[in-house]
Amino acid sequence: MSANKHTLGTRSAATNQPRLLFTVEEAARALGIGRTRMFELIQAGSVETVLIGRLRRIPLDALDAFVSRLRESTQGSAAAPR
Repeated sequence: MSANKHTLGTRSAATNQPRLLFTVEEAARALGIGRTRMFELIQAGSVETVLIGRLRRIPLDALDAFVSRLRESTQGSAAAPR
């Protein structure tokens, strides 16, 4: 299954509530990167995570914030004179 913006906030059929937390693997798929790269981003502090007991989860808004920062840095470097 291809992960894209439409799958990030999908609703659970049982609860009809949007997903708020994702596993590392789900978040990596949503960003179109590998699991190892996702762990590197987490280790570097680029993507926020939360712990629920021993389970590491990534909030939906942390993925949105990460992508927003990427877009801002891309736009900022495109506007900078060479």
